[in-house]
Amino acid sequence: MKRIIVPEGLTEVLLHACCAPCSSAIVEWMLANGIRPTIFYFNPNIYPLEEYEIRKNESKRHAEGLGLRWIDGDYDHAQWRQGVCGLEDEPERGRRCEWCFRFRLTAAAHKAKQLGLRYFTTTLASSRWKSLEQIERAGLAAQQAVPDVIFWAQNWRKGGLYERRNQLLKEYAFYNQQYCGCEFSVPSRRVNPLAESDQVSCPTDAENELCLSPAEAKRELRRQMREAKRQHAHLLQKMSEAIVDRLLRRLADAKVVMGYWPLPDEVDIRPLLDALVASGKTVVLPKVVGDSLELYSYHSPEDLREGAFHILEPLGPAFTDVHLIDIALIPGMAFDAACHRLGRGRGYYDRFLSACPSLFKLGVCFPFQRVPVVPAEVHDITMDEVLS
Repeated sequence: MKRIIVPEGLTEVLLHACCAPCSSAIVEWMLANGIRPTIFYFNPNIYPLEEYEIRKNESKRHAEGLGLRWIDGDYDHAQWRQGVCGLEDEPERGRRCEWCFRFRLTAAAHKAKQLGLRYFTTTLASSRWKSLEQIERAGLAAQQAVPDVIFWAQNWRKGGLYERRNQLLKEYAFYNQQYCGCEFSVPSRRVNPLAESDQVSCPTDAENELCLSPAEAKRELRRQMREAKRQHAHLLQKMSEAIVDRLLRRLADAKVVMGYWPLPDEVDIRPLLDALVASGKTVVLPKVVGDSLELYSYHSPEDLREGAFHILEPLGPAFTDVHLIDIALIPGMAFDAACHRLGRGRGYYDRFLSACPSLFKLGVCFPFQRVPVVPAEVHDITMDEVLS
């Protein structure tokens, strides 16, 4: 087993942390070896804001649970975007990544000097998807830019720490992100719209990951979202309650609302439906009929019975005045900043909504289901708004 080399006399260090999972084994090792880290969370590359907040809160939870000092760096994604301008199409491990590492580690060096800490290091060097050479160059450049601090260049994959990371991820029930962080590292960006054409060859990046066709990218994103839901299983109900509160305010002026009866892994809007009915609003729910969705009035859970795919569906009466609906609540697997929606792959909502172009469509999802890019095709219906 390879040994981690510690600078002589090192007892305190500033640890630039990219996320809780990557920090966990490193922090555990440091504490066991007499080194007390100050956690500096500085990652303005992460996008969207919802993803940033989830990772930040997990990092803070981990550090505070261990009684460690945790410092929140500035989140200025616009400044980060300005820095990578012209590098958007660089592959992973390309020039964009190296600039990003240097930007974040220079901020870490400044913070270490401000706190009177001689050494700084980073959890970035724990990921097998990143270039250790790029990270070391970035750290040494930051060291040169900020006098009186030293970059501890360390391969944190050594000594069984990578395996221990995966164990701690489960023990702490950490949120385990599905992409590096920026909008250019999302797997669904690797979409080749001409993948079926023999005129286009699909390039590979440093990890030998092939471009994905739209259908493949959707399958991959659905897999990631299912995994994210498993990671957040203990938080889904609490998240649902907060979302329902926001929906109640959002729907205050609506008279007719199209809802949905939630699956176990969807935002639980059942209390919302009953609250809307109690306030005198008209609520309608979709029902699968053949390959289509039809709408039926909802008054209470007693009006439901199990239908297609084991989803509870309304018994009736039928509701055909779709033009009277003020807002339609639409669940989904993922949504992006452009309000593109990823469904479960059967196309029921897309077919229904394509026949109702004037319907105001409000996507409903958990915060971690907001992603930078959803692979969209011509038949996919875009939402008017997304609430999480």
